[in-house]
Amino acid sequence: MAMRMRQSLAQLEQAFVHETQQDRQRREHLRRTAARRSRKRAHEREKSRSSVRFALLVFSLIATAVIVTVAMFETLNLLLA
Repeated sequence: MAMRMRQSLAQLEQAFVHETQQDRQRREHLRRTAARRSRKRAHEREKSRSSVRFALLVFSLIATAVIVTVAMFETLNLLLA
């Protein structure tokens, strides 16, 4: 009876150690996956922000060119009139 009890306790301990190792591996995998998703989201946000900034830069350059051209022709018109 005592021998059987020791075997079953040893099996329980072994099963517990095995389950603990699997749980650690699962948690580590979940942590890595969450970190990867977080980095990917941050990269997408930065890409979106940079696209908006580029569009604003292009718009401001075009607006500046238009304003300078209009002002130049208005000044020329005033000088020649």
